[in-house]
Amino acid sequence: EKKMPDKKLLGDIVRRYLRKREDTRVVILHAKVAQKSYGNEKRFFCPPPCVHLLGAGWKTKQRRKMTSSNASPIPSPSTSTSLASQLGSLASEVCLFMGVGGGENELQQVFLDPPSKNYAAAKTLHTPDSDKRKHFEIHVKMFYGDGSEIGLFHSQRIKVISKPSKKKQTVKNTDLCIPSGSKVSLFNRLRSQTVSTRYLHVNKDGYRASASQWGAFAIHLIEENQPEADEFEVRDGYVHYGTSVKLVCSVTGYSLPRLIIRKVDRQMASLLSDEPVSQLHKCALYLKDTDRQYLCLSQEKIVVHKATQSTKNPSMDCLNDGACWTIISTEKAEYRWSDSSFNLVNNVPVTPVPVVKHLEINGGGEIAMAELTGENFAPDLTVWFSDIETETMFRCSESIMCFVPEISKIHKGWKYVKKTVKVPLLLVRNDGVIYPCGVNFYYTPEPGPNAPKHPSIKEILKQKST
Repeated sequence: EKKMPDKKLLGDIVRRYLRKREDTRVVILHAKVAQKSYGNEKRFFCPPPCVHLLGAGWKTKQRRKMTSSNASPIPSPSTSTSLASQLGSLASEVCLFMGVGGGENELQQVFLDPPSKNYAAAKTLHTPDSDKRKHFEIHVKMFYGDGSEIGLFHSQRIKVISKPSKKKQTVKNTDLCIPSGSKVSLFNRLRSQTVSTRYLHVNKDGYRASASQWGAFAIHLIEENQPEADEFEVRDGYVHYGTSVKLVCSVTGYSLPRLIIRKVDRQMASLLSDEPVSQLHKCALYLKDTDRQYLCLSQEKIVVHKATQSTKNPSMDCLNDGACWTIISTEKAEYRWSDSSFNLVNNVPVTPVPVVKHLEINGGGEIAMAELTGENFAPDLTVWFSDIETETMFRCSESIMCFVPEISKIHKGWKYVKKTVKVPLLLVRNDGVIYPCGVNFYYTPEPGPNAPKHPSIKEILKQKST
């Protein structure tokens, strides 16, 4: 039977979380489109979908698991201390399985890269010919080594395409276009060999070409006459060939100099093409205001390649292999939680993890209500304003409502809001799992005495319906 903390213990769990903020995060990065495999071929997704385990919560949970495993009666009295700690270590290891969510496609185990054990990539995922879906999601199932389930996580939706479009593109097919400000991955593949694939990536030393890790880069359209600077004005629209762009690493914030993106066909960069850039197109990245210099890779290094003008067509530049990149849009699904010691006893998955996308406040003064919209909401969740639980009403998996507590509950002794107060919102499951909403509520000064006690949510909804 699932054990539940009482009100007091639940409050203690929330206060401890607010003090330490030990979040556990799962980030799934993947391409927005995937090429279908035909017959017996296997077109592996490129870049490979990957999972990052982030946040201090992982280490805290693993420490607890090791402690409880070492304290458990499994090892016999003759078991050495080192073997007991080895068993504890295995119990706290995170095991990952990934698949494309189709019935016949089994989940395959992927291994976390040593030594950090916080990154894994599924290099052999593909959609077979028998899979007729137009869209799918990647499923990530996670366990600890002792068999306890962490949960089942989903990527964003991925569109299946047969192959990169050779037709002249128009912005009518927005599914395949690349909007300014969105994230892209760039990779280079010599002679179409999968083993030779290198991804544009950033580590502490800067930009590099990596065979194992790939970066997601924000691609921003900028004004044509904008000078080189750390800060730059961006503009809206879809990225077209011939436009000036800035590429910024979404993790480190490192940016490349101003670039002009050019269409590539048979290792020739077109100086005239102005059609929209499309998924899995080959492109070249010309360094603006230079003499035919292009971003290029040389094994693990990112270098500059000086192209030559085509003798047959002066509006084409001849490139080497390393300066031809394939571009593809990327997506991110992120899940965040903190599980209390209660979850260790209950052994209940943390999924589905609620994700808050929008907060709307209705009413004002003393009878304000908050509506959270998003996904994966459930009846066993309550909304907390910092460490204050508030009356909550579950409406559906995409909407949850609650009262905004009076300021006197947040700030003891305050009868009205004296200055702006920022309060984090949390969703708390009845067994003590905490899901930070990623949004704050602001109490703004509104002098005046306390209003009479507000009616219940049910009464307000009743009034709305009459």
